[in-house]
Amino acid sequence: MYEFYKNMEITYVDSPYLTKNQFLNAEAHRVELPTYQSVSHLLPRIYWSGHEAEVACYNKAWEIAFSNLNNPEPGSGFVSPFIDTAFNGNLFMWDSSFILMFAKYASRAFDFQQTLDNFYSHQHKDGFISREIREKDGAEVYARLDPSSTGPAILSWCEYEYYLYSGDKSRLKNVYYPLLAYHLWMKKNRTWRNGTYFLSGLGCGMDNSPRQERDCNPRYEHGHMIWIDACFQALIDCDMLLKIAAISGIDDGVAELKSEKETLGNFINQNLWDEETGFYYDMYRDNCLSGVKTIASFWSLLTGIVPDERVSRLVAHLENENEFKRPHRVPSLSYDHPLYHPEGDYWRGSVWAPTTYMVLRGLDRCGYSKEVYDIALNTLENVVKVFVETGTFWENYAPEKAAQGNLAKDNFVGWTGLVPISILIEYVFGIRCNAFEKTIEWNMYLDGEYGIDNLAFGEANVSLKHNADSTVDIKTDKQITVKLIQNGETEIRNCVPNI
Repeated sequence: MYEFYKNMEITYVDSPYLTKNQFLNAEAHRVELPTYQSVSHLLPRIYWSGHEAEVACYNKAWEIAFSNLNNPEPGSGFVSPFIDTAFNGNLFMWDSSFILMFAKYASRAFDFQQTLDNFYSHQHKDGFISREIREKDGAEVYARLDPSSTGPAILSWCEYEYYLYSGDKSRLKNVYYPLLAYHLWMKKNRTWRNGTYFLSGLGCGMDNSPRQERDCNPRYEHGHMIWIDACFQALIDCDMLLKIAAISGIDDGVAELKSEKETLGNFINQNLWDEETGFYYDMYRDNCLSGVKTIASFWSLLTGIVPDERVSRLVAHLENENEFKRPHRVPSLSYDHPLYHPEGDYWRGSVWAPTTYMVLRGLDRCGYSKEVYDIALNTLENVVKVFVETGTFWENYAPEKAAQGNLAKDNFVGWTGLVPISILIEYVFGIRCNAFEKTIEWNMYLDGEYGIDNLAFGEANVSLKHNADSTVDIKTDKQITVKLIQNGETEIRNCVPNI
């Protein structure tokens, strides 16, 4: 694993948890990779009367996704088959995490979650995991102490989401220690003295976002800045790791995670919030807040630390047409910033599936269901319009019209599969699954005939249909609970096997 370091001085302080990383030095396994045509019968099937383009978009996303499957290359250090990021032949940490958040719906056809095994198998002795690894030979693109070498820290969120859908406790127990070691590496190597976090434009994934002071390179330097998204992601990481530890019956690291969650959350709320504008900001080296409104600040909605009165003020920015409520929601940079670009220009205004999904999940956690539906439907409509015009999906989209972003890659499934799959199922159709509790919550905002067949989560296989007269039909092969929410009314159905 470490052969490429053999002629270098190794400056490691070893993590005590690496002995419990079962992916290190694991034997690589290969499988016969399925094609979309061979496994389409195993995938959830959606139907939506009068919306043939959305259905075609959904199916095409799966077709492209299955064309991106790979086996480990000999000598790469990869240990499991995986889905490619669809960018440059490298596997990316945060791309993969978001890809798996829609790929979980096809887990009966292919074990997409094992993609992350290839990051854990490349973990360094001190806990570091590179954010970008070459698929052909396993080489890491950045040296580990480079500010751009790793991040964002959302692997634990991805693993917990997979657990909620699959109910697979055994995987949680296997991934906890590499995730804990990685979190502690970030805490040791990506924080300032006050415990706040830093990254770089590349490290946070928002390459050219105009967040830093003018004398800093936005892609490669940390600028001695407190990075608001890195801080919130560290809190989310603490939260997810604590949940995984509790489910797995593990005590290691729990006290330190709880302490950090409290102290970092308090610092953010006391120092990185601007009361006048009602927004969280990055902080410059002189302790002044940046005043630059980007989508990074909405990671706050996923943390659970934001006071209710501040949540409403953050949501108001999402509803402000001079800021984040543009024709295609949600742009990565506020409309009122002088560098906002109407065609996107990457992170200077483009709309990105992963950050929109993050916003939706945060709003959902905070109980803003109407805003969730409005943004989800807007996102789906714009992506489908571009799909009809171009026949494919794009890395990002223009914020001012239904068009691909001006620097976007095509056939990007890739994380853009989130829109026609996860966003459609979870926030347009309104169907959310929890295998651990054996429940489905179904928020029915849509009228007309729509639904999903062959929805396999946990051990259950379920069919859900909303009829033209607003009645619903539910079929299941396992006992589950379905919480129906429609027109402000809630109905609980305890469903027994009938298929």
